[in-house]
Amino acid sequence: LQDNLIFGIKGISAYLYHAGELGYRDGNLEKFLAKILYTTLTNVNFDADGLLQLALDMGKVNVETMRLLKKAHIGTYGEPAPTEVPTGTKKGKGIIVTGHSLKVLDEVLKQAQKEDINVYTHSELLPAHGYPKIKKYGNLAGNIGKAWYDQRKVFSEIPACIVGSSNCVLIPKDDYKDRFWTAGVTGLPGVKHIDGYDFSEVIEKAKTLPDLPEQIGDTVLTTGFSVSAVLSVKEKIKELVEAGKIKRIFVIGGCDSPAKRNEYFRRLAELLPKDTIVITLACGKFRFNDISFGDIEGVPRLIDVGQCNDTIVGIEIIEALMELFGVEDINQLPISFFLMWMEQKAVAVLWSLLYLGVRGIRIGPIIPAWVNEDILNALTTKFDLRLITEPDADLKEIL
Repeated sequence: LQDNLIFGIKGISAYLYHAGELGYRDGNLEKFLAKILYTTLTNVNFDADGLLQLALDMGKVNVETMRLLKKAHIGTYGEPAPTEVPTGTKKGKGIIVTGHSLKVLDEVLKQAQKEDINVYTHSELLPAHGYPKIKKYGNLAGNIGKAWYDQRKVFSEIPACIVGSSNCVLIPKDDYKDRFWTAGVTGLPGVKHIDGYDFSEVIEKAKTLPDLPEQIGDTVLTTGFSVSAVLSVKEKIKELVEAGKIKRIFVIGGCDSPAKRNEYFRRLAELLPKDTIVITLACGKFRFNDISFGDIEGVPRLIDVGQCNDTIVGIEIIEALMELFGVEDINQLPISFFLMWMEQKAVAVLWSLLYLGVRGIRIGPIIPAWVNEDILNALTTKFDLRLITEPDADLKEIL
């Protein structure tokens, strides 16, 4: 349980860092981090029930932190709107920005446009395309690759410079190490680091590299579903639910990993009936966001609300649906939650959902490292937390 708290505040710290990049801070949230560090690293609390309550408190603090980061993003870059994003390359020089930092992406775009250099997002920066003050840049060229773990292959194949803006960067292969830079808190052995936001060195290197080809991607992705965008069709959603044309909403997201077991989530998405809707977020979306889900009378069946921190967008949409349907318990809505499990942000998000009263969450592909048999029994009994089994079996139980 102490490890759980440490993992969770790692995720909260990442969100607070990115909010701080944009000038948004909250002293009360930072005080909570100090409290958890004192409680755990100095071994002053061995009370299991007390640590469990602290975990729920952590979930509450993470909700507040995600709201702060959402406020920072929208206050700086405008509210996202649904946006189609190409996945190919344009003729010309290129820079790829990976990670989570909209601030880093914004600065790279701003500086690179003066030199007619195209900029591509990778992984968790896909949702940046939905923000008005990001997509205004004519040199924002598309998204390359999928989840974080494909970067060593993708970055080797594409002769562009790369900027790693946050966690989820991997030790680079030698064939692209000389065109990789880290920024912010990130750092890699043998890779140049940029303090601040002057990316002139990256731009100069990009000028010396071969042009990327004009190449159409395999698919066009859609992202940028803000709270306002979804609630603009809330009456239609209510009408479709009451008419039995939308039977259930599935929230499928989280932090993906290269584990073969995570193929579960694509198979799950492929098996979903046509009268269901999927809300997705974080890099887990790349398991299935290339599938053509279509729509139900104009309501998209796949709703990508953003990065892992944009879980708050999904929460606010669900809270609005609770009000729309006149229910007080989130579990009275026809919604099922599936959370991919990999790193610390997923810990914080899980406890946020548990704090909000969500029950019956399915997690996978494996039991988190900090969960022993006693803790798993407690989570199962108290919160009805479940492990994924097989897609068809889990769907049969739900539907």
